[in-house]
Amino acid sequence: MSDADLNEFTCVVCPWGCLLKTQGDKISGYSCTRGLKYAQKEQTDPRRSISGSVRIVGAVNNALPVKTSAPLPKDKLLEAARLLYTVTVRPPIKTGDVIIPNILGTGIDFVASLSMEKQ
Repeated sequence: MSDADLNEFTCVVCPWGCLLKTQGDKISGYSCTRGLKYAQKEQTDPRRSISGSVRIVGAVNNALPVKTSAPLPKDKLLEAARLLYTVTVRPPIKTGDVIIPNILGTGIDFVASLSMEKQ
């Protein structure tokens, strides 16, 4: 294996922020079993959460903050973020309401991060 196969990233599952190193199946740098599990998952199925906003009409604000209900596969992030530009909603909206269901067939939704009433 070459140095090109070496990946380094910071663990985000606890406040320690360990510097994880992976090279093939070999993982080092973790201080707890959660870090090891995170590194293994990051190698096989990296995921990230997205937060953003969609247009809202008829409310005091003109943008509604949204976030994913769970982390999305990393290779779908850009396409998922582009979906936010295609949506306009109307109040009333409650925190947790599904704004875009089943993002790109993943079973994960964009949900409202804030409640908004009619203007």
